[in-house]
Formats: sequence, structure tokens, C-alpha cells
Amino acid sequence: MHSNVDTLFENLWENYVDITPSAYKIHELLADSENDSHIVNDHVAFRTFNLPKTSLDKLAAHFLALGYEEKGDYDFAAKKLDAKHFEHPDETKPKVFISELRVQEMSEPVQKIIHKLVDQMDGAAVEKEDFLYSGAHWSLTKDEYETLLEESEYAAWLAAWGFRANHFTVSVNFLNKTQELADVNTMLKDAGFTLNTSGGEIKGGEEVFLAQSATMADHGYVQFESESKLIPSCFYEFAQRYKMPDGKYYQGFVAASADKIFESTNSK
Repeated sequence: MHSNVDTLFENLWENYVDITPSAYKIHELLADSENDSHIVNDHVAFRTFNLPKTSLDKLAAHFLALGYEEKGDYDFAAKKLDAKHFEHPDETKPKVFISELRVQEMSEPVQKIIHKLVDQMDGAAVEKEDFLYSGAHWSLTKDEYETLLEESEYAAWLAAWGFRANHFTVSVNFLNKTQELADVNTMLKDAGFTLNTSGGEIKGGEEVFLAQSATMADHGYVQFESESKLIPSCFYEFAQRYKMPDGKYYQGFVAASADKIFESTNSK
């Protein structure tokens, strides 16, 4: 397990920007000046399958060992996902959002493909320090990918990219240029970035104490068994948190908004 939260996030970030080059450009856009590269990360998200080798709890163990605590549970009925979020006692550390696909609710052909992939994986791999940014532990054909994609964009993404941060999230509250999500969205669009408009450009808002937006994912080549294909990779999210009646900033997540954020990796 990791000895240090910061090292883990640095490794996750390097692995993420490798297939999400737009994240660098967005950093430059939002940073106050050339020497202010300090952008606070609100949370990082991961995807997994709810099978014994790859369950949400197995991924969460890496964070619990670093002092994170389980905070919220979420159910995404339409996408057949369960999720939990975790927070560190040190509020400057990013929150962690982990979701898992309810494999048993998928069609027979899809279940068969997912089991075939996970069966190829060494069960001990999940305990290794670098597991959270280790990519795919299996070989996948383009046909299998396309079968998954028909039914679950989430499953197809995970099968293709494996274990890594699905997105990082800029905390708008800590930016120097603006603390308003609408302004950030305008800056992004003016710079040529495409935003996820599912459920509106801004998902949520002050009434639920959290407003979120996201870019549409970059694209990267994935090597399938016999060919490579350009598919959606990762995206960048932006979160503005509001104070609750008790004067504290809301730290949780809003399922209705998160449901739409998942669609940032849609290929359509």
C-alpha cells in the first residue's frame, strides 16, 4: 500500500494526463500566472466491476489505508452502478469517488465478456501499490468492446482502459481567476473545449450545494487483440461547492448530477 497520499495522487495524475492531454491545457488556462500551477483537486473518480477480484471495496482499501473514511453511498439504477465516496481528515486532500458495475444485472453476453476479462487477472494484483493506475489486466477484442458499448458505455470504457483515474476535478472554490462555475465554463468554451451538456452544462447548483460541469473526454488509441482504435479516454470535471445552513461547505455528491457526469466518456 502507498505510504503517502500525495505520491499516490501524483502517480494517478501522471497516468491520467498521459491519455488526457487537454488537462494540461486547462491547467494553463485556469492558473493565475505561469508560476501559479496550484490548482486544488476536488476529487478523483474510479470505475470497477463488482466481481470478487475487482470489487469497490478492494479499490477502497488503498485509500482507507491512507486514512480516508467512507462517507456516502449512491445508487445509479439506470446505469446499474453502486458508488461510495471517501474523504480524508485533512480537507486539503482530494475526495475519492469509486463506482462499480452490477455485473449480474447485465445481459448474458455482456456478463460473459466481463467474466472472461476478469478471469485473466491475477487476484493479487489489486493489492499492489500501483494497482489504481495499472490499466487493463486482460486482452480485449474490438468486437467484445463494441458488444459492451451497445449496452453499457461504462463497461466498455473500463474494459478498454482498465484501472486508472477516470477523471480529476478542479475545485472552482479555490481558483484565483474566478470562483464561479459559469465563468469557468465560458473560459473553457472560448478556448475551444467541448462541454458535456447532458442534463445541462451545469449539473446541480446552489439548491443542492454542489454545481458540476465537465469536458467531453479526450480520445486515445487502445490496442485491441488485432487492431487499435481511437476511443474516448478521460475527461476533466469542475466542481463548485456551496455552504450548507450550518455554514460548512457541502462535501458529498449529488447522484442526479453524477449520473450525467458519467456521460462525459460517451462516444456519441
